[in-house]
Amino acid sequence: MKKHLNTLFVTTQGAYLFKEGETVAVRIEQKTRLQIPIHTLQGIICFGVVTCSPFLMGFCAEKDVSISFLTKHGRFLAMVKGPVTGNVLLRRKQFRMADCRQTSAKIAGFFLTGKLLNCRTVLERALRDHREKMDEDSVKKVSSRLRVYIKRELQNENPDHLRGIEGDAARQYFGVFNELILSQKDEFFFAGRNRRPPTDKINCLLSFVYTLLVHDVRSALETVGLDPAVGFLHRDRPGRPGLALDMMEEFRPFFADRLILSMINRNQISADGFSRKESGGIFMDDTVRRTVLETYQKRKQEQLIHPFLNEKIEIGNLFFVQALLLARFIRGDIDGYPPFIWK
Repeated sequence: MKKHLNTLFVTTQGAYLFKEGETVAVRIEQKTRLQIPIHTLQGIICFGVVTCSPFLMGFCAEKDVSISFLTKHGRFLAMVKGPVTGNVLLRRKQFRMADCRQTSAKIAGFFLTGKLLNCRTVLERALRDHREKMDEDSVKKVSSRLRVYIKRELQNENPDHLRGIEGDAARQYFGVFNELILSQKDEFFFAGRNRRPPTDKINCLLSFVYTLLVHDVRSALETVGLDPAVGFLHRDRPGRPGLALDMMEEFRPFFADRLILSMINRNQISADGFSRKESGGIFMDDTVRRTVLETYQKRKQEQLIHPFLNEKIEIGNLFFVQALLLARFIRGDIDGYPPFIWK
């Protein structure tokens, strides 16, 4: 178990969380191993066989601290959250905009612009720094294809057309993802995106980091008063945080994909930390999981210049900044939503 920034990650199997005064306490093997003041937390993420007392759940709900439950391997199960807060007028306008196909397409175009531009930057930087280690022509071809989509297709007013563009762009991008793996290529070969369960080590890592990312984006949207379930690109489905998945798109290539590539290429993780189950799925062990969590949180502490605000901020605060910008657009304070574009 570790506390990073304002999130407590509990990975020790059999851990029990309970309320102790104004603190969150963690008991392992009948001993209290950790106590953290509630006011220092915004979220708790529990992996695997981790239980919480009802009194702690109520305490966290009262203090607006979310508790997320994931399987040991990182698949999201459920979240305990207090009463919905925020401006009801903002949420009502969000719902009306989501019901309008033209407006949904416009907002979906904002998210896809950020995603495709950031995908291109990932590819172009790889070409700039390591072109001799990859199939340069294939990567250039995909980068050019994404550029065409950005220039010609993302202004379409049909949401279904944009979903088709997103799907094809993702296939193109992941089609050359293996070229970006520069170390341990025999052990970490990537043949395409798959999940539930992931059938190779790269997909195992992608699914795990995407789960962490959607938790952070969802928390940011709830903080500014938006409903994370009502999206524009990802349509309504019970149990699916559509808006969180929408906003997450612009962070996938820049944050999640680069994080995984960096860990592999720098030999921070090895193939020995993965195993194949009878179902055919690939799962990471506790050592790899801890390494990913630690690297994820360290990356959130790095700083950059926000392209729209022109201010230096921590990467971990990007989610909240973008949620605020989206809320301002929905309220009508700004003319468009400026997606995060990595430069």
